[in-house]
Parts: sequence; C-alpha cells; structure tokens
Amino acid sequence: MKAIKWISLAMALVLMLACTACGQKEEQKKLIVGFDAEFPPYGYVAADGSYDGFDLALAKEVCKRLGWEFEAKAIDWNSKDSELKNGSINCIWNGFTRNGREEEYTWSDAYVDNSIVVVVKKDSGIQSLADLAGKRLMVQAGSSGLDAVNENTAFKSTLKEVVELGDYNLGFMELKQNSVDAIAIDIGVGTYQIAQNGSDYIMLSEPISTEQYAVGFLKGNTELRDAVNTQLLAMAKDGTMMKIAEQYVDKGLVPDSLCLCR
Repeated sequence: MKAIKWISLAMALVLMLACTACGQKEEQKKLIVGFDAEFPPYGYVAADGSYDGFDLALAKEVCKRLGWEFEAKAIDWNSKDSELKNGSINCIWNGFTRNGREEEYTWSDAYVDNSIVVVVKKDSGIQSLADLAGKRLMVQAGSSGLDAVNENTAFKSTLKEVVELGDYNLGFMELKQNSVDAIAIDIGVGTYQIAQNGSDYIMLSEPISTEQYAVGFLKGNTELRDAVNTQLLAMAKDGTMMKIAEQYVDKGLVPDSLCLCR
C-alpha cells in the first residue's frame, strides 16, 4: 500500500510540474509585428528568403530583453488597420509615420526623423517640386507619402495625376518605363532604391514633408506600448539602437536620423 501511495504521489507531482510548465509556456508573451516586406531598410525579404530590416531587428532585440516570442508578419500595407484590429498582429512597426495619425493608435516614442522626398530619372530635367507641374507622380497606396501629397494641396493641384501602387518596386518599374515621371518616397527607402537601380535616378533636395516614425499599437493598448517603449529607450541609451542601425547603412538607413539616440 505504501508503495502504491508513493507512486501515486510521484505521478501527481509529475502532472503538477507538467501543468505548471504548460501554464508558463502559455503565459509567455508574443510580439507579432506587422510590416511591409518591400520597404527596405525597415523591412524586406533577405537573399536567403528570411525577413530582415532595421525595424525587425529592433523588435527582435526588444523581445530578447523581455523574454518574449517574436514573429514578423508581412502584410498588405493597405490592410494594416484591419490586421491590427482583428488581432493577427499586435503592433505596426515598419517605418510607420505617426504624424497626422496621433489619435488613431497608441504610439511609442518617435525613434526616426524621416522625410518624404521625390525620386526622378537623372535625365528627366526635373530639378525641383515646381518642375513636377503637369507630371504623373507615383505614391504607395495607404502610405504617409500619399498623405503628404494629399495634405500639400497647392503642390498636388499642379500634378497631372497621382498614381497609387501597392509597393515601390512597381513604382520604379513604372518610372523606368516612363509610365510615371516621379516617385514620392521615404528618404531611406529612396536612398536604397537609387543604390539598387543604378545611377539613372536622383533625389530632389526639396522634401514634400518631414515626419517621424514610431511603433503603432491598437488604440488603448498602453500595457504593450509601455513594455516595448521602455526597452526602446534603454536601447537608445546604452548604444544598442545605434549599433543595430549601423548594420543597415548599406540598405539606405541614415544613422543621424535616429532622433531617440540624440
């Protein structure tokens, strides 16, 4: 009887430990980052097929420090709000502009100063925004570039057409074929695309607008925002953010744009 009793106790202890382990596993938090996979240097598909980018590297480091699981989920940028609301992602982190969207999301501190600039063919004769009068300008659908163009009504009124496309790779194909005359684009992405597409393109010195990037969370989700933001501030302070940034300079990232590191 004693042997049976001890066996029963041992089995109960094993079961309890197993349940505790399962519970701990279930309690582990997971950060699911929604991003545009064609938006280097912030998010893109690497040569080996994996997801890479400055913002994803930051998110990975945050999860490492918090002991959380990390998942990068490539999304249609036009569907980012529905993805966030239905819980398939729990943050938008990919060169995400907070200016003009302050009341739509719960935001982290801004970590990058960004500009919306214009890229044209070098031989186009276009040297300023004024030279775009009567021209066709490409912007990414649902992007801050589109917002910048729409908000600059005086500039927009001079254009022949604003062409919305799903991503900037398509935009550069259209520019190459002269289907559009210029592209409104984030400065880091523009720098990368010019480097990739050769010396046939230039960036105008006059920006359409200036803005800041931050991490967007579902409105009211201050608990997740605070946890992530605390680590971002720590990474900026201890130099980790700048070290990560230096790994993406060849992809167009400008380290001086990291406003949280100043």
